[in-house]
Amino acid sequence: MGTPRRRILRSRWKSGPAIPLDDFVLVGVTDFTAHGYGQSVAVALAGMRLRRTWPSTPGAVGMWLFADPLRRRSGSVSVWADERGLKEFTGRPDHVRIVRAHRGRGELRSVRREFEEFDPDAVWAYALDLITEER
Repeated sequence: MGTPRRRILRSRWKSGPAIPLDDFVLVGVTDFTAHGYGQSVAVALAGMRLRRTWPSTPGAVGMWLFADPLRRRSGSVSVWADERGLKEFTGRPDHVRIVRAHRGRGELRSVRREFEEFDPDAVWAYALDLITEER
C-alpha cells in the first residue's frame, strides 16, 4: 500500500472573466513552502488578497488556493485562457510586490501545463499530485 495523502485545504473555485477558447487551457500550479510559520501565514494572506482581483483579471478562467499549514505550504492552481493572460498577471505590480517581499524566505515551485480541454476535476487531480508528492 502507498503512503496516505496529506489533507490539503482548498478554497472554492473563483471564476475569472475569460472563457477557454476551443476548451484549451493553460494551468499554473504555484507552491510555496515557507521557512517559518509566520511567513507561511503572510504568503497565504497575500494569495487571498490577489484572489479578490480574479473576477477582473484578463485571461483568467479561474483558480483555487490551497494550503498545507503543518508543512508551511500554500499556493494556487490558476487556469488561463492563454499564455498572454498568465504573463500579464505575473507582471502586475501587486503580484511583483508580493513575490519580492517573500523572495528568499522559502522555496517556490511553479509548474505550467496545457490541457486540451477544461475539466476542473482533471485539473485539480493533476495539481493535487504535484502538491502532495514528496520532494
